Amino acid sequence: MRPEPRELLYEGKAKQVFACDDADLVIVRYKDDATAFNAQKRGSVAEKGVVNNAVAAMLYAELEAYGVPTHFLEQLSAREQLVRRLTIVPVEVIVRNRAAGTFSSRYAVEEGFLLDPTVIEWCYKSDALGDPPLNTATAVALGLADEAQLEAMFDHAADINDYLSARFGVAGLELIDFKLEFGIDAAGELRLADEISPDTCRLWDLESGERLDKDRFRRDLGGVEEAYQEVWRRLRESQGRPLDLPEHDDFEHEHERLDGEDSEGLDALDAALPRPGD
Repeated sequence: MRPEPRELLYEGKAKQVFACDDADLVIVRYKDDATAFNAQKRGSVAEKGVVNNAVAAMLYAELEAYGVPTHFLEQLSAREQLVRRLTIVPVEVIVRNRAAGTFSSRYAVEEGFLLDPTVIEWCYKSDALGDPPLNTATAVALGLADEAQLEAMFDHAADINDYLSARFGVAGLELIDFKLEFGIDAAGELRLADEISPDTCRLWDLESGERLDKDRFRRDLGGVEEAYQEVWRRLRESQGRPLDLPEHDDFEHEHERLDGEDSEGLDALDAALPRPGD
């Protein structure tokens, strides 16, 4: 029986979260609302929620197969997902492969500058405070997370970056930077939460450098709906292509932590992948 949404538990800038009959699960509904600059800029993008739901469902299923624990369980409709109920760790993780956005302005670095090593940053997840940057000591001292959780989040973020960089690469896109959120499930396991989509990633066309992400909304570049649809089209059409990925068992991450101030399985996965409008 298909789970039905019950009480509205939370409404954010891009999603609504509903209780369902199982207390350990929730239903997430993706909206078309668009915000930027800590919700100072607001708008709407047609079918954004449908695309982001489909993209997140595809990528979370793939990340689970890659070995990253996530909250995702099932896409229920064009706009809804069934996910595990988590207690969110209030530390947002930002992974930066190239300089862009606030990083560029903060350090007076030209956008597109290659960051070697990849930069992984913490921010305090607080709209009221504008998501201020943290270092590890601050996060632990404020009781936002413990050292073991932060270490696990860092390792997951590095793995996710490896996978997504390769995955977007075969779709003709470069992953410039992205944000992640994590939470703790009923069994005490740390899992990837929230979403991965053009809302949460900077994605540039590998050949032209064209921006195909939320920056089109932030910077009034136009073509926001078309850019999101293009990302989904490329991901869908490139699904199943071989990825150049490191071996998990003996791979040691070469990423440096910078606590800043600021076949058969594929066939089964393909059969389960969502499509907008399903």
